[in-house]
Amino acid sequence: MRFWRSLRWRLLLSLLGVLSLAAVIVAGLTYRAVLADTEALFDYQLQQMALSLRDQGAIAPDQARALADQRLDFVVQIWTEDGRSIYASQPQQALPEKAIIGLADIAVGGEIWRSFAVASAGRVIQVAQPERIRRGRAAQAALRSVTPLAWLALPLVALLWWLVDLLIAPLQRLARDVGRRDATALSPLPETELPDEVRPLVGALNALLARLDEGMSTQRAFVADAAHELRSPLTALKLQLRALKDAPSDAERGAAVQALGEGIERAARLVEQLLALARNEPGSPPPEPQALDLAELAGEALADLWPQAQAHHVTLALEAEQPVPMHGDRAALSALVRNLADNALRYGREGGEVRLQVSAEADGPRLTVDDDGPGIPPAERERVFDRFWRRDSGRADGTGLGLAIAQAVARRHGGRITLGDSPLGGLRVQVKLPASSRAPRS
Repeated sequence: MRFWRSLRWRLLLSLLGVLSLAAVIVAGLTYRAVLADTEALFDYQLQQMALSLRDQGAIAPDQARALADQRLDFVVQIWTEDGRSIYASQPQQALPEKAIIGLADIAVGGEIWRSFAVASAGRVIQVAQPERIRRGRAAQAALRSVTPLAWLALPLVALLWWLVDLLIAPLQRLARDVGRRDATALSPLPETELPDEVRPLVGALNALLARLDEGMSTQRAFVADAAHELRSPLTALKLQLRALKDAPSDAERGAAVQALGEGIERAARLVEQLLALARNEPGSPPPEPQALDLAELAGEALADLWPQAQAHHVTLALEAEQPVPMHGDRAALSALVRNLADNALRYGREGGEVRLQVSAEADGPRLTVDDDGPGIPPAERERVFDRFWRRDSGRADGTGLGLAIAQAVARRHGGRITLGDSPLGGLRVQVKLPASSRAPRS
């Protein structure tokens, strides 16, 4: 049944099946109609023959010999009113002595005959014909009437083949167009001259190509930005390593080692954030969602950032209901909380406060991060989610990826991030996540 996978063969065989069924029905109806007409014609012939003999006083010898011809398929018999046979065209065919006036079916020697009898001038004339002969000739006439349908079969198949080719030609052109493209050709497929049934498929393919083009453009931009951002720390590491080699004294060598360590830490953090962002990009394979406690993740994130907060004399506060259950990617949500808290630390004021709130709302968990830094003007709040975008600040040395990572994680979990003014005087970041049964999206 491999050919059944072909749309061409499906259309052709389906059309042939329908037309064959229609031809059989038409042939059957025609056969029955012709058969009925032929039966009526034979009955009329019997009647005319009997009536033609009704008014004759006697049968001429030539006429008697003609009626007695063995090649004829009917029998003529004549009786007097008292039942005496005065003529039989075929004596060996003994019809019943009593005739039924008019048309009738009679049994003779185990065979059905069709007869017509008429009484006139003191005698009864009966003409009869075997039913099998009548039906045989009627069937031949009916078959001759439907024979032209058989002769039309081959031209009809050729016509159907041409029509199917014509119907699937747009699909073949579409397949050739797609087959000629390379991996970078993501322009929309032409939708002109397409059947209405195919147009939605092409529209869906064009939408997919648009998403792929957008995704590839985003990836190319990401790679270009990542290469640009990595160039600076790697250059700095090379310079710091050279300074370490050229340090003339132990004190300068120690300072160079410390600077090199800080540079390595910044480069490692940038690489870690780039990997986190890549893992949460649209189209990346989704991990298996896990049951987790968002309040617990927030506590772990603050514990990781505690040394950094102590170094800048920043107070970390967590207000959380216990527990705040949900389902999601544990590693990704941990990165979301840690990046938001780290941004608040970096852009908050020295000796200030960073406050995290985790609550279980009716429509899903909510995470709020407040700081007391300079905040972000409303006109710039959309731009802060762009990769590598940084605002000028006094001491922040971030990578410009924190909010981009947080937004990617939130979107992947079906959530959203909003920015506002914090009661502490700085920026408030709120993350609204869906109900606990929601799984991460690819």
